Amino acid sequence: MSKILITGGAGFIGSNLCEYFLGKGHEIVCLDNFATGHRHNITPFLENSNFRLIEGDIRDIGVCHTAVTGVDYVLHQAALGSVPRSIKDPITSNEVNVSGFLNMLVAARDAGVKRFIYAASSSTYGDSESLPKVEDKIGKPLSPYAITKYVNELYAEIFSKTYGIETIGLRYFNVFGRRQDPNGAYAAVIPLFVKQLMKKESPVINGAGDYSRDFTYVDNVVQMNERAMFTTNPKAVNTVYNTAVGDRTTLNDLVKYLKEYLSKYDAEIAEIEVVHGPNRQGDIPHSLASVEKAKELLGYQPTHTIGEGLREAVDWYWENLK
Repeated sequence: MSKILITGGAGFIGSNLCEYFLGKGHEIVCLDNFATGHRHNITPFLENSNFRLIEGDIRDIGVCHTAVTGVDYVLHQAALGSVPRSIKDPITSNEVNVSGFLNMLVAARDAGVKRFIYAASSSTYGDSESLPKVEDKIGKPLSPYAITKYVNELYAEIFSKTYGIETIGLRYFNVFGRRQDPNGAYAAVIPLFVKQLMKKESPVINGAGDYSRDFTYVDNVVQMNERAMFTTNPKAVNTVYNTAVGDRTTLNDLVKYLKEYLSKYDAEIAEIEVVHGPNRQGDIPHSLASVEKAKELLGYQPTHTIGEGLREAVDWYWENLK
């Protein structure tokens, strides 16, 4: 069994990672400042003797050093997400996503951790129009958030080459699933639409609804973190991987799926009309990942398509948002 530090462990993805690896018998250290994470996400773990919570900020290098003490692996999820948030407040996004990331890298290096796995982002592909997205072909970033996530990759590469620390970046593609927060100004599209439909409100789609995304269920992301952490393939480390399904869904089709799956609980939801608004600044039109590199080097096999993931997510939200 290993000792694993999960930064941002009270967040959506982080809490799913905590739950999974605790279930496998590993020792978990969760570092979170609860800026975007929630205590209720980790409440079930607090009585587990293998779980330790450190309330602190990755912008504090002392906290980072404390958190990595005796740790075998780091799963770095802590960040300020959201393209619109970064456009409104680029300074804080940079402080958390770049300075905080660098603090964690330094602390992990100093502690001699075995491997540093971090949440990268599909936003790194920027204005590249090529589809599907392959890891070695990116464009120019379209938002401050995208810049911060690309800088993370550059720092990780330099630390691998300069200090010998093993790093793996996972470029997440529109992750969704249980515990993803539907509230707040920067809520992701799927939980936001679910909440609106459950309230019999019309979802607002940015643009005509023909933009498409490679929506990725959280269980696929957990699998990628596990494979990245424990791979023994020397060719699989010190690089980045798309973390996705390899399929894309338009926003219009997404709403159709959600209305269909929610209407089994409330038939009136199937009749709710959609409202279209302006396109959102910083958004890329289409996103589709190639996951061939992850399959070849990590043995990755997605377990959930968009439909399978949405069914599970909708069931979870119906039970937890009512």
